[in-house]
Amino acid sequence: MKACRSCFSFCFVMIALATSAFAQEASTKYPTRPIHIVVGFTAGGGNDIIARVYGQKLSESLGQPVIIENKPGGGAIVATEYVAKSAADGYTLLVGASGMAINPAVYAKLPYDSVRDFVAISELASFPLILIVNPSSPIKSVAELVAYAKANPDKTNYSSSSASFQLVTELFKQKTGAPMQVIPYKGANDSVLAVISGQVTATIADAGPALSQVLGGQARALAVASPKRMEELPDVPTLKEAGADVDAVLWSGLFAPRGTPPEIVKKLEGEIMRIAKLPDVIARLKPLGILAVGNSSDEFAKILSADIARWGEVAKAGNITIAQ
Repeated sequence: MKACRSCFSFCFVMIALATSAFAQEASTKYPTRPIHIVVGFTAGGGNDIIARVYGQKLSESLGQPVIIENKPGGGAIVATEYVAKSAADGYTLLVGASGMAINPAVYAKLPYDSVRDFVAISELASFPLILIVNPSSPIKSVAELVAYAKANPDKTNYSSSSASFQLVTELFKQKTGAPMQVIPYKGANDSVLAVISGQVTATIADAGPALSQVLGGQARALAVASPKRMEELPDVPTLKEAGADVDAVLWSGLFAPRGTPPEIVKKLEGEIMRIAKLPDVIARLKPLGILAVGNSSDEFAKILSADIARWGEVAKAGNITIAQ
Protein backbone atom coordinates (compact mmCIF):
# COMPACT_ATOMS: atom_id res chain seq x y z
CA MET A 1 0.00 0.00 0.00
CA LYS A 2 2.84 2.33 0.93
CA ALA A 3 4.56 1.50 -2.35
CA CYS A 4 1.42 2.43 -4.27
CA ARG A 5 1.17 5.75 -2.46
CA SER A 6 4.84 6.45 -3.13
CA CYS A 7 4.39 5.58 -6.78
CA PHE A 8 1.35 7.88 -7.00
CA SER A 9 3.23 10.73 -5.33
CA PHE A 10 6.17 10.25 -7.66
CA CYS A 11 3.90 10.29 -10.73
CA PHE A 12 2.12 13.41 -9.47
CA VAL A 13 5.41 15.24 -8.99
CA MET A 14 6.64 14.20 -12.42
CA ILE A 15 3.42 15.37 -14.07
CA ALA A 16 3.61 18.70 -12.23
CA LEU A 17 7.23 19.18 -13.28
CA ALA A 18 6.41 18.27 -16.88
CA THR A 19 3.46 20.67 -16.91
CA SER A 20 5.61 23.46 -15.46
CA ALA A 21 8.37 22.79 -17.98
CA PHE A 22 5.86 22.79 -20.83
CA ALA A 23 4.34 26.07 -19.65
CA GLN A 24 7.79 27.65 -19.33
CA GLU A 25 8.75 26.45 -22.80
CA ALA A 26 5.46 27.74 -24.22
CA SER A 27 6.12 31.15 -22.62
CA THR A 28 9.63 31.25 -24.06
CA LYS A 29 8.41 30.46 -27.56
CA TYR A 30 5.42 32.85 -27.31
CA PRO A 31 3.68 33.55 -29.58
CA THR A 32 3.19 30.46 -31.72
CA ARG A 33 -0.30 31.30 -33.00
CA PRO A 34 -2.49 34.38 -33.67
CA ILE A 35 -3.09 36.86 -30.84
CA HIS A 36 -6.59 38.27 -30.35
CA ILE A 37 -6.96 41.81 -29.01
CA VAL A 38 -10.50 42.57 -27.86
CA VAL A 39 -11.83 46.14 -27.99
CA GLY A 40 -15.02 47.07 -26.15
CA PHE A 41 -15.99 49.75 -28.65
CA THR A 42 -17.13 49.93 -32.25
CA ALA A 43 -14.71 49.96 -35.18
CA GLY A 44 -13.37 53.36 -36.19
CA GLY A 45 -13.30 54.91 -32.72
CA GLY A 46 -10.21 56.03 -30.84
CA ASN A 47 -9.62 52.80 -28.93
CA ASP A 48 -10.16 50.73 -32.06
CA ILE A 49 -7.65 52.82 -34.01
CA ILE A 50 -5.10 52.52 -31.20
CA ALA A 51 -5.58 48.74 -31.08
CA ARG A 52 -5.05 48.43 -34.84
CA VAL A 53 -1.97 50.66 -34.92
CA TYR A 54 -0.29 48.75 -32.09
CA GLY A 55 -1.63 45.41 -33.34
CA GLN A 56 -0.02 45.84 -36.73
CA LYS A 57 3.36 46.61 -35.16
CA LEU A 58 3.06 43.69 -32.75
CA SER A 59 2.31 41.36 -35.64
CA GLU A 60 5.38 42.57 -37.51
CA SER A 61 7.74 42.09 -34.57
CA LEU A 62 6.27 38.90 -33.07
CA GLY A 63 5.79 37.14 -36.37
CA GLN A 64 2.15 36.15 -35.77
CA PRO A 65 -1.17 37.66 -36.89
CA VAL A 66 -2.80 40.04 -34.40
CA ILE A 67 -6.56 39.99 -34.80
CA ILE A 68 -8.65 42.90 -33.51
CA GLU A 69 -12.08 41.85 -32.24
CA ASN A 70 -14.70 44.52 -31.55
CA LYS A 71 -17.16 43.56 -28.80
CA PRO A 72 -19.04 46.79 -28.01
CA GLY A 73 -21.73 46.97 -25.37
CA GLY A 74 -22.45 48.08 -21.82
CA GLY A 75 -19.68 50.65 -21.50
CA ALA A 76 -17.12 48.03 -22.57
CA ILE A 77 -18.33 45.67 -19.83
CA VAL A 78 -19.12 42.93 -22.36
CA ALA A 79 -15.58 42.88 -23.78
CA THR A 80 -13.93 43.23 -20.38
CA GLU A 81 -15.84 40.30 -18.91
CA TYR A 82 -15.03 38.20 -21.97
CA VAL A 83 -11.28 38.72 -21.58
CA ALA A 84 -11.40 38.27 -17.81
CA LYS A 85 -12.82 34.78 -18.35
CA SER A 86 -10.43 33.88 -21.19
CA ALA A 87 -7.39 31.62 -20.87
CA ALA A 88 -4.44 33.36 -19.24
CA ASP A 89 -2.00 32.38 -21.98
CA GLY A 90 -1.27 35.70 -23.71
CA TYR A 91 -3.43 34.95 -26.74
CA THR A 92 -6.51 36.94 -25.67
CA LEU A 93 -5.79 40.51 -24.60
CA LEU A 94 -7.91 43.57 -23.89
CA VAL A 95 -7.55 47.16 -24.99
CA GLY A 96 -9.19 48.77 -21.98
CA ALA A 97 -9.99 52.46 -21.67
CA SER A 98 -10.25 54.62 -18.54
CA GLY A 99 -13.56 52.85 -17.95
CA MET A 100 -11.44 50.16 -16.29
CA ALA A 101 -11.06 52.69 -13.45
CA ILE A 102 -14.36 54.54 -13.82
CA ASN A 103 -16.87 51.68 -14.21
CA PRO A 104 -16.15 50.39 -10.68
CA ALA A 105 -17.09 53.85 -9.40
CA VAL A 106 -20.51 54.06 -11.05
CA TYR A 107 -21.76 50.48 -11.40
CA ALA A 108 -22.97 48.81 -8.21
CA LYS A 109 -21.96 45.40 -9.51
CA LEU A 110 -19.58 44.31 -12.26
CA PRO A 111 -18.87 40.78 -13.55
CA TYR A 112 -15.13 41.40 -13.11
CA ASP A 113 -12.64 43.23 -10.92
CA SER A 114 -10.32 45.57 -12.82
CA VAL A 115 -7.40 44.85 -10.48
CA ARG A 116 -8.00 41.30 -9.29
CA ASP A 117 -8.86 39.80 -12.68
CA PHE A 118 -6.30 41.55 -14.89
CA VAL A 119 -2.62 42.28 -15.37
CA ALA A 120 -2.02 45.85 -16.57
CA ILE A 121 0.62 45.39 -19.29
CA SER A 122 1.25 48.94 -20.55
CA GLU A 123 -0.55 52.20 -21.20
CA LEU A 124 -0.92 52.58 -24.96
CA ALA A 125 -2.09 56.17 -25.32
CA SER A 126 -3.73 59.14 -23.63
CA PHE A 127 -6.55 61.40 -24.78
CA PRO A 128 -6.49 65.12 -24.07
CA LEU A 129 -10.04 66.34 -23.38
CA ILE A 130 -11.57 69.54 -24.74
CA LEU A 131 -14.44 71.58 -23.28
CA ILE A 132 -16.49 72.92 -26.20
CA VAL A 133 -19.60 75.00 -26.85
CA ASN A 134 -21.47 76.01 -29.98
CA PRO A 135 -19.57 78.75 -31.91
CA SER A 136 -22.69 80.95 -31.93
CA SER A 137 -23.03 80.69 -28.15
CA PRO A 138 -22.46 83.89 -26.14
CA ILE A 139 -20.24 81.81 -23.83
CA LYS A 140 -16.61 82.52 -24.69
CA SER A 141 -14.73 81.37 -21.57
CA VAL A 142 -14.89 78.91 -18.71
CA ALA A 143 -15.82 81.72 -16.32
CA GLU A 144 -18.70 82.71 -18.59
CA LEU A 145 -19.92 79.10 -18.77
CA VAL A 146 -19.91 78.83 -14.98
CA ALA A 147 -21.73 82.17 -14.62
CA TYR A 148 -24.30 81.19 -17.27
CA ALA A 149 -24.95 77.82 -15.59
CA LYS A 150 -25.46 79.43 -12.19
CA ALA A 151 -27.82 82.02 -13.67
CA ASN A 152 -29.70 79.44 -15.79
CA PRO A 153 -29.58 76.10 -13.92
CA ASP A 154 -32.70 74.77 -15.66
CA LYS A 155 -31.38 75.52 -19.14
CA THR A 156 -27.77 74.43 -18.82
CA ASN A 157 -26.91 70.87 -19.84
CA TYR A 158 -24.11 68.82 -21.30
CA SER A 159 -23.81 65.77 -23.53
CA SER A 160 -21.95 62.64 -22.45
CA SER A 161 -21.30 59.40 -24.30
CA SER A 162 -19.91 57.35 -21.40
CA ALA A 163 -19.35 57.26 -17.66
CA SER A 164 -15.80 58.50 -18.24
CA PHE A 165 -16.91 61.82 -19.75
CA GLN A 166 -19.72 62.15 -17.22
CA LEU A 167 -17.36 61.84 -14.28
CA VAL A 168 -14.87 64.31 -15.75
CA THR A 169 -17.71 66.81 -16.19
CA GLU A 170 -18.97 66.00 -12.71
CA LEU A 171 -15.51 66.84 -11.38
CA PHE A 172 -15.73 70.16 -13.27
CA LYS A 173 -19.12 70.81 -11.65
CA GLN A 174 -17.80 69.99 -8.18
CA LYS A 175 -14.80 72.29 -8.58
CA THR A 176 -16.75 75.24 -10.04
CA GLY A 177 -20.24 74.87 -8.56
CA ALA A 178 -21.77 75.05 -12.04
CA PRO A 179 -25.15 73.24 -12.17
CA MET A 180 -25.41 71.25 -15.42
CA GLN A 181 -27.72 68.37 -16.32
CA VAL A 182 -26.35 65.38 -18.21
CA ILE A 183 -27.90 64.31 -21.53
CA PRO A 184 -26.63 60.85 -22.56
CA TYR A 185 -25.62 60.04 -26.14
CA LYS A 186 -24.54 56.75 -27.71
CA GLY A 187 -21.15 57.83 -29.03
CA ALA A 188 -18.49 60.52 -28.76
CA ASN A 189 -19.28 61.85 -32.25
CA ASP A 190 -22.97 62.15 -31.32
CA SER A 191 -22.01 63.97 -28.15
CA VAL A 192 -19.98 66.55 -30.10
CA LEU A 193 -22.68 66.92 -32.77
CA ALA A 194 -25.20 67.67 -30.01
CA VAL A 195 -23.18 70.80 -29.18
CA ILE A 196 -22.82 71.78 -32.84
CA SER A 197 -26.57 71.40 -33.45
CA GLY A 198 -27.45 73.38 -30.33
CA GLN A 199 -29.12 70.50 -28.49
CA VAL A 200 -26.90 70.97 -25.43
CA THR A 201 -24.93 73.81 -23.89
CA ALA A 202 -21.52 72.16 -23.76
CA THR A 203 -19.57 68.92 -23.64
CA ILE A 204 -16.19 67.62 -22.58
CA ALA A 205 -14.97 65.25 -25.28
CA ASP A 206 -11.73 63.63 -26.32
CA ALA A 207 -9.74 65.32 -29.06
CA GLY A 208 -10.54 62.60 -31.61
CA PRO A 209 -14.07 63.79 -32.47
CA ALA A 210 -13.71 67.35 -31.10
CA LEU A 211 -10.44 68.71 -32.47
CA SER A 212 -11.40 68.72 -36.16
CA GLN A 213 -14.68 70.46 -35.34
CA VAL A 214 -12.84 73.15 -33.36
CA LEU A 215 -10.24 73.67 -36.07
CA GLY A 216 -13.01 73.80 -38.68
CA GLY A 217 -14.97 76.43 -36.76
CA GLN A 218 -17.97 74.19 -36.03
CA ALA A 219 -17.24 74.28 -32.28
CA ARG A 220 -15.58 76.69 -29.87
CA ALA A 221 -12.99 75.35 -27.43
CA LEU A 222 -13.09 76.97 -24.00
CA ALA A 223 -10.33 74.92 -22.39
CA VAL A 224 -8.48 71.62 -22.39
CA ALA A 225 -8.51 69.31 -19.37
CA SER A 226 -4.89 68.21 -19.72
CA PRO A 227 -1.91 69.34 -17.60
CA LYS A 228 -0.61 71.49 -20.46
CA ARG A 229 -2.01 73.18 -23.55
CA MET A 230 -2.47 71.20 -26.73
CA GLU A 231 0.03 71.83 -29.48
CA GLU A 232 -2.83 72.04 -32.00
CA LEU A 233 -4.70 74.63 -29.86
CA PRO A 234 -1.95 76.86 -28.42
CA ASP A 235 -4.35 79.72 -27.60
CA VAL A 236 -6.79 77.55 -25.67
CA PRO A 237 -6.01 77.52 -21.91
CA THR A 238 -6.02 74.49 -19.65
CA LEU A 239 -8.93 74.26 -17.21
CA LYS A 240 -6.54 75.10 -14.39
CA GLU A 241 -5.35 78.20 -16.23
CA ALA A 242 -9.01 79.13 -16.74
CA GLY A 243 -9.70 78.95 -13.02
CA ALA A 244 -11.17 75.44 -12.71
CA ASP A 245 -9.03 73.07 -10.65
CA VAL A 246 -9.52 70.15 -13.03
CA ASP A 247 -6.78 68.01 -14.54
CA ALA A 248 -8.09 64.89 -16.27
CA VAL A 249 -6.63 62.82 -19.08
CA LEU A 250 -8.28 59.62 -20.23
CA TRP A 251 -6.16 56.68 -21.35
CA SER A 252 -6.21 53.41 -23.23
CA GLY A 253 -4.09 50.43 -22.21
CA LEU A 254 -3.33 46.78 -22.84
CA PHE A 255 -4.49 44.19 -20.29
CA ALA A 256 -4.18 40.42 -19.96
CA PRO A 257 -6.16 38.01 -17.79
CA ARG A 258 -4.71 37.54 -14.31
CA GLY A 259 -2.42 34.52 -14.23
CA THR A 260 -0.78 35.23 -17.58
CA PRO A 261 2.86 34.03 -17.32
CA PRO A 262 5.22 36.85 -16.23
CA GLU A 263 7.53 36.10 -19.19
CA ILE A 264 4.70 36.83 -21.62
CA VAL A 265 3.67 40.00 -19.77
CA LYS A 266 7.29 41.20 -19.81
CA LYS A 267 7.62 40.48 -23.52
CA LEU A 268 4.44 42.38 -24.39
CA GLU A 269 5.39 45.23 -22.05
CA GLY A 270 8.72 45.67 -23.83
CA GLU A 271 7.09 45.55 -27.25
CA ILE A 272 4.51 48.22 -26.34
CA MET A 273 7.18 50.51 -24.87
CA ARG A 274 9.22 50.12 -28.05
CA ILE A 275 6.27 50.63 -30.42
CA ALA A 276 5.08 53.78 -28.60
CA LYS A 277 8.37 55.49 -29.54
CA LEU A 278 8.20 54.70 -33.26
CA PRO A 279 7.93 57.91 -35.35
CA ASP A 280 5.29 56.46 -37.69
CA VAL A 281 3.10 55.41 -34.76
CA ILE A 282 3.36 58.86 -33.17
CA ALA A 283 2.61 60.48 -36.53
CA ARG A 284 -0.41 58.21 -37.12
CA LEU A 285 -2.03 59.00 -33.77
CA LYS A 286 -1.14 62.65 -33.30
CA PRO A 287 -3.59 64.14 -35.88
CA LEU A 288 -6.37 62.36 -33.95
CA GLY A 289 -5.37 64.08 -30.74
CA ILE A 290 -4.02 60.79 -29.36
CA LEU A 291 -0.64 60.68 -27.63
CA ALA A 292 1.34 57.42 -27.70
CA VAL A 293 2.56 56.55 -24.19
CA GLY A 294 4.10 53.13 -23.49
CA ASN A 295 5.11 52.53 -19.85
CA SER A 296 5.97 49.62 -17.59
CA SER A 297 3.45 47.19 -16.16
CA ASP A 298 4.14 48.48 -12.64
CA GLU A 299 3.70 52.12 -13.68
CA PHE A 300 0.45 51.37 -15.46
CA ALA A 301 -0.90 49.36 -12.51
CA LYS A 302 -0.24 52.34 -10.22
CA ILE A 303 -2.12 54.67 -12.61
CA LEU A 304 -5.07 52.27 -12.65
CA SER A 305 -5.22 52.03 -8.85
CA ALA A 306 -4.91 55.79 -8.40
CA ASP A 307 -7.68 56.45 -10.92
CA ILE A 308 -10.00 53.90 -9.29
CA ALA A 309 -9.61 55.77 -5.99
CA ARG A 310 -9.95 59.21 -7.59
CA TRP A 311 -13.05 58.54 -9.66
CA GLY A 312 -14.65 56.61 -6.83
CA GLU A 313 -14.49 59.77 -4.71
CA VAL A 314 -15.94 61.90 -7.53
CA ALA A 315 -18.82 59.50 -8.13
CA LYS A 316 -19.59 59.29 -4.40
CA ALA A 317 -19.55 63.06 -4.00
CA GLY A 318 -21.88 63.46 -6.97
CA ASN A 319 -24.06 60.47 -6.00
CA ILE A 320 -23.62 59.08 -9.51
CA THR A 321 -24.67 55.53 -10.26
CA ILE A 322 -25.56 53.81 -13.51
CA ALA A 323 -28.15 51.05 -13.63
CA GLN A 324 -27.26 47.93 -15.60
